Amino acid sequence: MLTIILRAIIVYFIVLMVFRLMGKRQIGQMQPFELVLTLIIADLATIPMAEMSVPLLHGIVPLFTLVIAHYAITIISKKSIKFNRLISGKPIIVINPNGVDYEALRELNVSIDDIFGSIRTQGYFKLEQIQYAIMETNGTMTVMPKADYSPVTNANLKLKVDDESIPITLVSEGSLMKENLSLAKVDKNFIQSVLKKAKISSLKNCVVLTIDSNNMIYVQEKGKKFQTFEAEKC
Repeated sequence: MLTIILRAIIVYFIVLMVFRLMGKRQIGQMQPFELVLTLIIADLATIPMAEMSVPLLHGIVPLFTLVIAHYAITIISKKSIKFNRLISGKPIIVINPNGVDYEALRELNVSIDDIFGSIRTQGYFKLEQIQYAIMETNGTMTVMPKADYSPVTNANLKLKVDDESIPITLVSEGSLMKENLSLAKVDKNFIQSVLKKAKISSLKNCVVLTIDSNNMIYVQEKGKKFQTFEAEKC
């Protein structure tokens, strides 16, 4: 029994390392060859865990072989457009200014209902709102709405606004993110002053605390609503 447990743990960490090497894409973002590779790896990983008669090495070697194959395909795909289209396919326009391209739907083997479902996820419910819709190689749909239905931006209104940076997380689930203190140019005393301002008794009770480029604090205590205020007021 101990041997089975150890084999399972070893295979688990190896598969985890394999997927880390492959990148951080989610299932819906994978290219066809990446999805196939993922399914094969999942199947291969179960063999050395379940079959004690199979040497552990015989399960590990195929996994790393597939990783090497993945890197080879990725490199070749970057250097050869033809190879990339052969492996991953190419984006196809399914809606154009004339309406739905039925021949494109037949080529992709998708239905009108699939098209409606995809444009709804983009926030559009009528085909006449769409200028172009493109089926990407990973199966997701990119929508370009007609001008009348495009979201209004600051550029449209000729408003000048300052660019913002990504908020820096200073506390996460009760733990102080020490490496981020220098990035935010603050110290532990600053954290304590924020907690005091937010009336949070201790660091462990803080779910999250962030600060942005405008010195705006976002802080939330466990089981309570979040608070926002300027850092200078702490």
